Amino acid sequence: MQFIDLVRIEVQAGHGGDGIVAFRREKFVPAGGPAGGDGGCGGSVILEATTNLQTLLDFKYKRCFTAGDGRRGGPKNCTGASARPLLVKVPCGTEVHDLGDNTWLGDLTTPGQQLCVALGGKGGFGNARYLSNRNRAPEQCTTGHPGQQRQLQLELKLLAEVGLVGCPNAGKSTLIRALSAARPKVANYPFTTLTPNLGVVRRPTGDGTVFADIPGLIQGAAMGAGLGHDFLRHIQRTRLLVHLLDATAEDPCRDGAVLLGELAAYDPALLDRPRLLALNKSDAVEAGRLEHLTTTLSQHFQQPCRRISAITGQGLEQLKQDVWDGLATCS
Repeated sequence: MQFIDLVRIEVQAGHGGDGIVAFRREKFVPAGGPAGGDGGCGGSVILEATTNLQTLLDFKYKRCFTAGDGRRGGPKNCTGASARPLLVKVPCGTEVHDLGDNTWLGDLTTPGQQLCVALGGKGGFGNARYLSNRNRAPEQCTTGHPGQQRQLQLELKLLAEVGLVGCPNAGKSTLIRALSAARPKVANYPFTTLTPNLGVVRRPTGDGTVFADIPGLIQGAAMGAGLGHDFLRHIQRTRLLVHLLDATAEDPCRDGAVLLGELAAYDPALLDRPRLLALNKSDAVEAGRLEHLTTTLSQHFQQPCRRISAITGQGLEQLKQDVWDGLATCS
């Protein structure tokens, strides 16, 4: 399935129906008076969050959504039928922006949550509305109001509590495979992960926590280099970040500094997010160098550095416990 997380669509609400001019004409009812009914209201366009969608792929093939128009009024004070609202399903975690005036309209995060993005036009008045003591036979009516039209941008931000960030080939996908039932592609070359992957990691209590594997970040990712710029938005909702460093890399300290720099360049608030530091592939490094790397990283980033191996499972139970403790602290 193709992962699409940013689309632009056009929505058009329905127009209101016209009111009419009519008079009551019945046998044995002299001077029946005006009886023109009002027009019906046009249908609104409503977005609804659902768990059945994971990406915005459907909007790649259909970008225009138009609700129905209201019916015109009828004689005998009959109001025209109002159109039903047009319900458009979007995945949970979708943010909605109005491109016309660059405003933020809403954020759909809960299943079943709805957001009206285009309001249907009201129906026009029939001549019965204009009856007065001075005008006993009005011959005026109004047309229906036009429905609202908008150009929207839909931006999907994955709903995950824990985000795995690191340079390419740091072992993020391997780690999420080891912790959950997710099976992302794993290979020995950079940028194997082209789209974010989600995995549910079970807690000791039985409930699950969603982990997000974000494609590798390189220097300049916040400015559009590599793949990171496209997917950095998905860590904005996370409550805890796990910075994964490669113990076999030439300079893990430099890689860690690059991660912090790119997060700060994209959104400075991410630096205030609780984070854990983990040194992966510890099984592939000699004990002396591993001890030196752990000490250096802890001192450089002023926080404990956990030694793990996603392949052998070394340190994963302790890492999960640290994640649970971190989530409890920031809740």
